[in-house]
Amino acid sequence: MDVFDWLAASEYSVAREVLQRGVGALYLIAFISAANQFPALLGEHGLLPVPRFLTLAYARRQPTLFRWRYTDRLLLTVAWTGAALSALVVAGIPQLAPSWTLIVVFLVLWGLYLSIVNVGQTFYSFGWESLLLEAGFTVGFLGSHDTAAPITIVLLVRWLVFRLEFGAGMIKMRGDRSWRDLTALFYHHETQPMPNPLSRSAHLLPKWWHRIEVLGNHFAQLVVPWFLFAPQPVASIAAAVVILTQLWLVVTGNFAWLNVITIVLAFSAVSDPVLSAVLGGIPVGGIGPTGMPVWFAVVALLVSLLLVVLSWQPLVNLFSRHQLMNASFNRWHLVNAYGAFGTVTKERYEIIVEGTIDDPASGAAEWREYEFKGKPGDVKRMPPQVAPYHLRLDWLMWFLALGSRDTRWFEVFLLRLLEADARTLRLIRIDPFGGERPTAVRARTFLYRFATRAEKRETGARWVRVEVGTLIPPVALPRSTDARPQ
Repeated sequence: MDVFDWLAASEYSVAREVLQRGVGALYLIAFISAANQFPALLGEHGLLPVPRFLTLAYARRQPTLFRWRYTDRLLLTVAWTGAALSALVVAGIPQLAPSWTLIVVFLVLWGLYLSIVNVGQTFYSFGWESLLLEAGFTVGFLGSHDTAAPITIVLLVRWLVFRLEFGAGMIKMRGDRSWRDLTALFYHHETQPMPNPLSRSAHLLPKWWHRIEVLGNHFAQLVVPWFLFAPQPVASIAAAVVILTQLWLVVTGNFAWLNVITIVLAFSAVSDPVLSAVLGGIPVGGIGPTGMPVWFAVVALLVSLLLVVLSWQPLVNLFSRHQLMNASFNRWHLVNAYGAFGTVTKERYEIIVEGTIDDPASGAAEWREYEFKGKPGDVKRMPPQVAPYHLRLDWLMWFLALGSRDTRWFEVFLLRLLEADARTLRLIRIDPFGGERPTAVRARTFLYRFATRAEKRETGARWVRVEVGTLIPPVALPRSTDARPQ
């Protein structure tokens, strides 16, 4: 009997495939998102330029490839390199090589994306960025097809799911009263950051159903995560509950890759024998040997020890009266605190950006709306399904409507619209001026709500909106200026 036989979790070979290929697929989406959006948002002439950010002492302390020099070309090189490596993982090619090769691939993916996140400022301040980084670092040490998966790493992935789910449940119970009186879902489907095609239908369901939704959420997030560490088949059943509740969130909203990665990570608790039983006895798994090389066992144990040591602060945070939500306790974004929607917004406000080619001081000026790709605007447009892709500008517009104090990026965004900047215009769905410069732009605030079934039949509109004020009055640039505002 080999000294490290106890470490081998050979009955989780299917789970390992799902974990590694699933996380690889989400890295692929994240890197493509960066290539498509980062230069316009944070590039050399972006809304929050990285070169300016890197002049700050705080920024220079962050681990990033861009610490010494940033260019849009270097960013694109990083993003497309990451995308190519991610695609290889999805195809299962590094998994056929020795385990050290797979470890290197995942560490490179983690390092490349860490470099992007650490200079991404407010556009990369979402909890699922840290979640993807932690997941990518961890699943790389599950090994390739030349070894069994280490049980310690399997359990640490479950520990990640536990923090993700239980942390979200606790932040809700400690936060908004509507989670405790079971009314949170009276509002959430309507006021969530970016509704999808079925959000309105979910919102219009009876209130008794919304109360059941909240109860189901509390059960799935406060009770079920504990059973992820139970013997089989209980752990697999707990994973199934997590997966089913996350699928409901996928169906009713757009939360980037948060729900999808939770589903992927929950497979860490699904064993091959249980999966075989669910499939009617069809043999599954058996990928790779039942043992592991000594060198790999030692590496897996050392990494496991590191992650356990880093778990102390997140563990304390889970049970703290002042629980932090979506917090990283180190610059490497390993073993983080998670949570979502500790406060439920009761009303939906939207910022509508408009431009005109007329004299803005004229009462006869025609103002035309800029349409965003994901966020509500046109009341008759069906909200699109964009997740697991992440529309970063649209998400920041939601926070802006809630009264975000950091408006620097939005002021520059309006200037870029006045310039008809091509990169910025590619971030939105409809430029009403076809690439030409408007005379002026402005931003107005509207209160939105989902149309009732009767209102929808009568008007065809999915939303009803009422103007409540002006966020930014008309602003213009001299027609003669070609200078790019900084």
